[in-house]
Amino acid sequence: MARGPNPALWSIQFSSQESKNDRENMNNTASYTDSSDDETSPRDKAQVNTQGSSDFCVKNIKQAEFGRREIEIAEQDMSALVSLRKRAQGEKPLAGAKIVGCTHITAQTAVLIETLVALGAQCRWTACNIYSTQNEVAAALAETGVPVFAWKGESEDDFWWCIDRCVNTEGWQANMILDDGGDLTHWVYKKYPNVFKKVRGIVEESVTGVHRLYQLSKAGKLSVPAMNVNDSVTKQKFDNLYCCRESILDGLKRTTDIMFGGKQVVVCGYGEVGKGCCTALKALGAIVCITEIDPICALQACMDGYRVVKLSEVIRQMDVVITCTGNKNVVTREQLDRMKNGCIVCNMGHSNTEIDVASLRSPELTWERVRSQVDHIIWPDGKRVILLAEGRLLNLSCSTVPTFVLSITATTQALALIELFNAPDGRYKQDVYLLPKKMDEYVASLHLPNFDAHLTELSDEQAKYMGLNKNGPFKPNYYRLVSLCSVSTRAGSQNEFSMNFSRSLFALFTLNTLKNLLPKMESIASHLVVKQQFLK
Repeated sequence: MARGPNPALWSIQFSSQESKNDRENMNNTASYTDSSDDETSPRDKAQVNTQGSSDFCVKNIKQAEFGRREIEIAEQDMSALVSLRKRAQGEKPLAGAKIVGCTHITAQTAVLIETLVALGAQCRWTACNIYSTQNEVAAALAETGVPVFAWKGESEDDFWWCIDRCVNTEGWQANMILDDGGDLTHWVYKKYPNVFKKVRGIVEESVTGVHRLYQLSKAGKLSVPAMNVNDSVTKQKFDNLYCCRESILDGLKRTTDIMFGGKQVVVCGYGEVGKGCCTALKALGAIVCITEIDPICALQACMDGYRVVKLSEVIRQMDVVITCTGNKNVVTREQLDRMKNGCIVCNMGHSNTEIDVASLRSPELTWERVRSQVDHIIWPDGKRVILLAEGRLLNLSCSTVPTFVLSITATTQALALIELFNAPDGRYKQDVYLLPKKMDEYVASLHLPNFDAHLTELSDEQAKYMGLNKNGPFKPNYYRLVSLCSVSTRAGSQNEFSMNFSRSLFALFTLNTLKNLLPKMESIASHLVVKQQFLK
């Protein structure tokens, strides 16, 4: 027999118009769909937070309460970063730091920003991606007094306007830069050279941004020290690998509802991001192949059981094409023309340059919006290619990313900022540096209590035998990537012996060459350590 609603519950749930309005407001402020029916550009709105400040530009400052709730949820899984905040906020190691930041603005990065503020820094922030901003989180930060200039769905003009508003403000000049992609660094370098010269340090977390820094350094135009967070072990092994292993599936499922079993997928690039994507796709039954330019990564892919191919050889058969190289024109118009009907194309690299999206904005092709961040590109013969996030970063544009993994990267970024800001004169020159291995290990140790993990301690005899300090670091500074030999499933196999023998033979014949070459190499910490090892 059907039963009617319980009158008592009905009265609790709908006792006031206010609670109903709260629910409606919550529905209207979801991050992962269009956040508002209001199409007015935030640049045209006059908004003020409860402190009376208007030094921000977000979609809707009234969403701050919902953003605060999301930040509180993120803090629960970022205990290591919160622990660092509690340990160091009494000392204020960033007192006097004026940090301008350009990252994804999500609940997780909000925890980082508020940690930097708690450690004494003044921060101004903008978004590194026009689609990844969580509007309510940006509002929550603006409500606390952090000048934030970002909203989901910015135009290209909005993007650069927001960066400029962060940098160019009266009575405030940045002395530290935290960047993700290099756009902020490039803007300050080009538009405000006097500000750039006075910056005490740059922290960069993406492969694209790091390449730009090395280019500046090689040209002798990098006038400040920079920390390469992207190539730290904690970033490569955790954020790039484990984060992408989970978020690639989330992004594709939310946007296309695809079933992966039996699908033909090509992943362009087998770095840590590519490895994470491939592992996830293969586990769900996809048939995965790889494209690579690096013979070492290509060999790793082969030994992990993937075919290594040229994109032009397989493009007609692929159901899904995923780029994750950090390069440009990885997927060209000619290759897009050859794709089969219904092929899904997306990017897991930082920049939107990997897929030649500009070539698709031509008169003979029709763009059809299917849903948020999903477009059909229709050819004259009726063929449709599904393009996700207009070629921008899939996971943060179309879904979410695991909070715990981002805690590892955020903690690394915070420590890198503290190190550069407090370093005595002369410790760092005008160059690009890798994080000291001790710092990597410290970040990892902060996150072990989440798993109730207990480290084994070396005895004095063991430490002496290995030539190590009992408290670390346990790996040399030049340790970055997994050894190829660790891929082998059987110790002493012929393939493993062959690689070790080839490596020894190479070292024998090239030692003198290396002695001549190393002095000319860029003077970053890892190179200096390798140089000392070879020249002994």
